[in-house]
Amino acid sequence: MALITDTMTERSAEFVCLTGGVLDQRRMALFTGSGSREAALAALDAHRTPDGGFAFALEPDVKGPDPQPLAAMTALEILDEIGALDQRAGGKACDWLARHTAPDGGVPDLLTTIEKYPRPPWVQVPAQDHGGLLTTARAAGMLLKNRIEDQWVDGAVAFCSKAIDGLQASHPYELYSVVAFLDHCPDRAWAQAASKRIGDLVREGGLVLLDPANPEGISTAPGYAEHEFSFAYDFATTPESLAAGWFTKAELRLALDHLVAEQREDGGWPIHYKLWNPAIEQQARPGATLRALRVLKAWEGEG
Repeated sequence: MALITDTMTERSAEFVCLTGGVLDQRRMALFTGSGSREAALAALDAHRTPDGGFAFALEPDVKGPDPQPLAAMTALEILDEIGALDQRAGGKACDWLARHTAPDGGVPDLLTTIEKYPRPPWVQVPAQDHGGLLTTARAAGMLLKNRIEDQWVDGAVAFCSKAIDGLQASHPYELYSVVAFLDHCPDRAWAQAASKRIGDLVREGGLVLLDPANPEGISTAPGYAEHEFSFAYDFATTPESLAAGWFTKAELRLALDHLVAEQREDGGWPIHYKLWNPAIEQQARPGATLRALRVLKAWEGEG
């Protein structure tokens, strides 16, 4: 699939230069080949807290100086992206996650400290006595992908496997994380069987918009914005993902063509989720733009 062009990338780089913070600019420089892993890592370290967690709006919706599991999850994704998720970095993240892990082996998506700072009005602090699949599965997936060995990973694998086996209903953001876990779970036979069941849940439950030209065909998930849909590429971010098997080549092509068309005149990609503060859109769009570019690059030449 011919998807990404030099002009597209140049426009995106200009957009991130205009609107992005240091970390997003360093990530873009690395993407275009003009930056360095060390520079991107130094920018990420500015979000690190003294106890080894991450904060300071690394996740645009998660404000304040207190670290949160969601921010640790995002940090692991960025470490993987920039090629810096080694045993040392992964071990530090596991140490922090272990201190906030519930008895079931999962980590809550947010800690009670989120209540002290500005946050979306719909965000409620989850129960702290059990883990959240959204955060635990994606964090574990990144650690497994990079072969990080730690007791926390072992416990997270057990937690995620049990939670996924019992999953009867879900929502897109949680299932993106489930895919990240399944793609790197060491038990490949189990992961493939679980992926088939989750794929059926996504398709039969109307959690994916297969025809971007027909948004009236499905409803958005409860709690999501009116026009916040998920597309095939949101689940299958790379051709190697198990989720790629959920869709036909034609469905994937429609989704990826839609992603290409989503680039705005200013060079960036939009966000479609609920906005609770005017600043969030500008803060989140550089990251969304980088994600779009990485998906398109991953799929380049396929099909």
